[in-house]
Amino acid sequence: MIDVSEHLAAILEAVRPLIPESRDVAAARGRVLRYPVSAAVDVPGFDSSAMDGFAVRDLDAPATLRVVADLPAGTDLDPPMDAGDAARIMTGAPVPTDATAVVPFEETARGLAGGLEPVEVVVAPRAPGAHIRRRGSDVRQGDLVVEAGVRLTAARIGAIAASGVGTVEVSRAARVAVVSTGSELVAPGTELRRGRIPESNSVLLAGLAEEAGADVVLRTSVDDEGDGPRRAIAAAEAAGADVVVFSGGVSAGAYEVVKNTLGDLMRFDRVRMQPGKPQGFGRTPAGTLLFGLPGNPVSAAVSFELFVRPALRALEGDVELGRAQVRVALAGGWRARPGRTQYVPVSLDRSDPQRWRATPTPRGTRGLGQAEGLAVIPSRDDDLAPDALVTVALW
Repeated sequence: MIDVSEHLAAILEAVRPLIPESRDVAAARGRVLRYPVSAAVDVPGFDSSAMDGFAVRDLDAPATLRVVADLPAGTDLDPPMDAGDAARIMTGAPVPTDATAVVPFEETARGLAGGLEPVEVVVAPRAPGAHIRRRGSDVRQGDLVVEAGVRLTAARIGAIAASGVGTVEVSRAARVAVVSTGSELVAPGTELRRGRIPESNSVLLAGLAEEAGADVVLRTSVDDEGDGPRRAIAAAEAAGADVVVFSGGVSAGAYEVVKNTLGDLMRFDRVRMQPGKPQGFGRTPAGTLLFGLPGNPVSAAVSFELFVRPALRALEGDVELGRAQVRVALAGGWRARPGRTQYVPVSLDRSDPQRWRATPTPRGTRGLGQAEGLAVIPSRDDDLAPDALVTVALW
């Protein structure tokens, strides 16, 4: 058997990142930025008012001032001002060059209601520059705004747009084909006869791929006999797939169709993990990545998390290949397995924000549906005591 880290390293070594594409920043949310973005302009681009109120000059005590201008946001006016003058100004408007501070309207006698009538300032500015956002105080032209290798969130694309950049270089979504194997499989909702089961793995794995940011271009199933896997690869490549994920057909049985038909393209290993010991991986001559996962749904889901998801993120150039992790107490303890790392679906009790607790979910697909993460139980000779701390990868 080989370690999880060894199998993952072989997979990541085979990954060739996708060619970047230009995309309008407004259409780039969810994509991975391939090159760093630097500000095209100063932010803000001029000294601007941080408050609705009155721009004043050299005012150090309460006074009644003459209002010489009205400055809404977007104006290009720059009225001259003497001591004793004020300009009514709105948030975001350019501050007159001669002004030294802004007085919020709440600190005047009548607020904004007086229009261009004289304004009575009842609280003088606390210091020169009060309530003025100086040019470039957020970002200077040329400053780094967003680094490469991160997935673009709404906040990140907002920061990019605010810095005057309209297009970015990102990875497109990885294209995935999902293929379930098994002559016993029928479509969910179909009437079952003896020996048949609903086909759920392609639904599960396609959903996990989409949650990882990929586009699913093919979802199908093949029988345990014949050259179905090879025909599925051909269909996947015709659809532009970067990755083909098989579930089932990779173990040691007599009808392991993936293992029996794709030995020239894939390597099949036993990995020191539970669940999910049998694993397959390879590449086609065209460069399509091939994954062979176990057929048990929980094993398939765990295997996807450990091996397929990091590969999909690496294809996009994402620097974060894994899930966010926390250290939490595992309720009830756990029986360890020497020689195998265990990955246990758990639900999380967050009622005490200072001390989360993880509880293993029931075995099988129902428990998988309740899981909020995977607890990692390292290989060890002694069992875990109740409330022992474990690492949980958050879903």
